[in-house]
Amino acid sequence: MVAERVLMGLLLGGIAIGCVLVLYPFFSALLWAAILVFTTWPVCEWLRTTFRLRRPIAAGGMVALTAIVLVLPLALAAPSGAEDVAQLRHAAEAALRAGLPGSPDWVFDVPLIGPTVGELWNRWAADVSIMLEALRPYFGIVLEGGLGLLLGIANGVLMFLLALFVAFFFYVHGEPIAERLRLILHRVAGVRAERLIAVTGATVRGVVYGIIGTAIVQGLLTAFGLWLSGVPRPVLLGGIAGLLSVLPIGAPVVWIPAALWLAGSGHLGWGIFLGVYGVVAISGADSVIRPWFIARGAQLPFLLTVLGVLGGALAFGLLGIFLGPVLLGVGYSLLDEWSSVRERPSALDV
Repeated sequence: MVAERVLMGLLLGGIAIGCVLVLYPFFSALLWAAILVFTTWPVCEWLRTTFRLRRPIAAGGMVALTAIVLVLPLALAAPSGAEDVAQLRHAAEAALRAGLPGSPDWVFDVPLIGPTVGELWNRWAADVSIMLEALRPYFGIVLEGGLGLLLGIANGVLMFLLALFVAFFFYVHGEPIAERLRLILHRVAGVRAERLIAVTGATVRGVVYGIIGTAIVQGLLTAFGLWLSGVPRPVLLGGIAGLLSVLPIGAPVVWIPAALWLAGSGHLGWGIFLGVYGVVAISGADSVIRPWFIARGAQLPFLLTVLGVLGGALAFGLLGIFLGPVLLGVGYSLLDEWSSVRERPSALDV
C-alpha cells in the first residue's frame, strides 16, 4: 500500500513537472491573457447582451478591439531594424552635444524684462550645456542599453498576439474556468475564499487600469505633440513614452530631449511649444489620469510599482512591464489580507 502511494505520488509529480515544462515558454502569455480577460470581462458581457451576440462572436470582437488598442500601437512603434535605432541614438547624442541654444536677439528687445530674461536664459543655457557635457558619457551608456531594448519590441508584439489568441478561448470558456478556480480556492482557503477573490480582483483591476490606462493616454498625448512639432518617428517615441510612463521618470525622458533638439536645430518656437505642451498636457495629465484609474481598484505602493516594472521586464520581457506590477500587487494585497486576520472570527470570516 505504501509503495503504491509512493508510485502514485511520483507519477502525479512527474506529470505536474512535465506540464510546467511544456507551458513554461508560454507562461507570460497565458498569465497576461488571464489578466486581460478578467479586467475586460464586463465589457465582453456588455457587448454580448447589448447586441445579442453569441459568445464566440463577442470574444472575437473583444480580441479585435484589444489588438487595435494595444498591439497595433506597438506594431507601429516597433523599429524596423537596427538602422532606426541607430538614427535615434545619433539624434539623441546630437541633442546632448548641442545643449540649450542661446537667447534669441528679440528677447533682449522686450521692454523692461527683456535684458534680464535674455541674460538669465544665456546663463541657464551655459550651465545646462556644461552639465550635459559632463554627463554625456553616462547618457551614452543609458542610450545604448535603452535603445537596444527597442529591438525586442517585435518579440513583445508576437507575445501579445499569442496572449490574444489564448484570451479568445478564455472569453469563450470564462465562466466554467472561473467556477472551477473558485471551487479550488474554496477548498484551499475555506471561508475566506470569497474575500480573497474580491481583494485579488480589486487589486488586478486597479493596477491594470492605473498602469495601462496611464500608458495609453500619455503615449497618445506624447505622439500627438511630437507629430505636431515635427519631431521624427513620433509614433515610436510616443510608444516609448507610454512604456516609460509606468516609471517615475515617465514621459519627460522623451519630450524634454525632443524639445531641446527642436530648439537646438533652429526651431525654437516649436521647442518652446513642445516644452509647454509637455508640462501642461502630458505631465499634467498624469496627475489626473493615474489617480482616476487607480481609484477604481486597489492602489499599489510606489516602490512595488517600480520593482514590478523593472523585475517584470527582466523576467518576462515586454509583457513583464505590465505583468510585474500586477503580480506584486496581488501578492502584496493577499499578504496584507492574511496578516490582518485576527485569531477571533471577524468580518473576513463571513
